[in-house]
Amino acid sequence: MMRSVLASALALSLSSLAACGGSTPPANTGGDNVAGAGGDAPSSGGGVGGSGGGSGAATFADQVAMGQKLFGDNCASCHGPGGEGKANSPAVVGLKAGKALPLEPPAGAKYRKTQFKTVGDVLAFSQKTMPPGAGGSLKPDEYLAIIAFDLHANGIDLPKPLTTEVANATTIPR
Repeated sequence: MMRSVLASALALSLSSLAACGGSTPPANTGGDNVAGAGGDAPSSGGGVGGSGGGSGAATFADQVAMGQKLFGDNCASCHGPGGEGKANSPAVVGLKAGKALPLEPPAGAKYRKTQFKTVGDVLAFSQKTMPPGAGGSLKPDEYLAIIAFDLHANGIDLPKPLTTEVANATTIPR
């Protein structure tokens, strides 16, 4: 059965992910560390297709470390150094406060037009549209690492590396 966990998270809105470029964000903004991302039920959201989508990282913590650097290099200039968002870019950190990753796209959203039900929905959106004007320009493992970092920054730690299967089966808690 699918378990509820998540991010960017971020966004992450992980509509966040690989936005522009900037400084390295903080390692963790606090919150509950949630263990468990099921993988035995299909996603109800759009998610990410394909059979693989694994990560080259040995652990979730390895992904988070890689994602922190990638976020700083590719996302922070648009989404803020702490993922707090800026005038024209949404927050990817602040899930518990209701500031990041809302189910519905914000009114007037430039890029996002779909719901974020699962982490896979966020991953698919990020891979397609981020960074703006260069969607898909990062490697699949890099998108997964940025999402892992955004999850961690929202207080969510997984017991294993984030893969597309885990992302598709992980519902964003609200």
